Amino acid sequence: MKRKLSLLLAVFALLGAALTGCGGKTETVTVRLNEVTHSVFYAPQYVAMELGFFADEGLDIELTNGGGADKVMTAVVSGQSDIGLAGGESCIYVYNQGKEDYPRIFAQLTKRDGSFLVGRTDAAFSWDDVKGKTIIGGRLGGMPEMTLEYVMRKNGVEPNVDATVDTSVQFNMMAGAFTGGNGDYVALFEPSATQVVQAGQGYILCSLGAESGDVPYTTYFATQSYLKDHADVVQKFTNAIARGQKWVAEHSDQEVAEAIAPQFPDTDVKLVAEVVGRLRSIDAWNAAPAMESSAWERLETIMTGAGQLAESDWVPFETLVTNDFAEAVK
Repeated sequence: MKRKLSLLLAVFALLGAALTGCGGKTETVTVRLNEVTHSVFYAPQYVAMELGFFADEGLDIELTNGGGADKVMTAVVSGQSDIGLAGGESCIYVYNQGKEDYPRIFAQLTKRDGSFLVGRTDAAFSWDDVKGKTIIGGRLGGMPEMTLEYVMRKNGVEPNVDATVDTSVQFNMMAGAFTGGNGDYVALFEPSATQVVQAGQGYILCSLGAESGDVPYTTYFATQSYLKDHADVVQKFTNAIARGQKWVAEHSDQEVAEAIAPQFPDTDVKLVAEVVGRLRSIDAWNAAPAMESSAWERLETIMTGAGQLAESDWVPFETLVTNDFAEAVK
């Protein structure tokens, strides 16, 4: 009797394995995602997380906040994280350092700078106003700081000649430094910019993204070995991001805010909706994960203008960017 029961259990086990292989429930894969900061700017990603788009692809996202593109890149190249979300400039830096297993970008999330210039008065703003003043701009060589310099030059203000750009403050400490009395202006991401305004400690003067134009501001990247060994995971990840981008484009500011509210438990939903609307008004998000080569060229132009990349060190689009996963999205 025991022998028959054992045989029956073995048959059930084999049948269960066969069903799993024929389209039954598959095992969830954990993806360690390291983001440069936690911001409403990345709404399509949080929509994909909160509405189960990643789960539908069989992925479980383990999200960590790197607190800067350099730290995100360090986590990715060291193997502590699988995928990084940060500016494309970080991939250029690593490539030019000669690293063999350099990361490549496989999807683009945002296409404009998501930061806003915040000042201490609400008077009508002109870029001439910043002359002789100090702007807290972020880490030297980071996308926020380089884009700020690019916009300043476009408006006739030479960085560190006509106005000082303070690069000594860590990215996630910039709002606190400004409200603590440092600097005359600061470039802040959301919801920090709106929170400073609501606290009566500053005023949003202009959008740096609206001034800078299209650029691969925030991208997803992974090492070449990870892209090769986990191509199926990367494709599923890209599918979920594309779905998140489409969902945000098709839903109202309030609906987006309600969807991503769990990501910002200490922020009022009305404030999140206001931020979503402000970002939508500057066309902050890519409509799909693919990157345009013209945007890549603007990125390298911005880096060169900031003195962080010689023209002789420009990296071809095809070397560091692959649209294969974005183009295979169903």
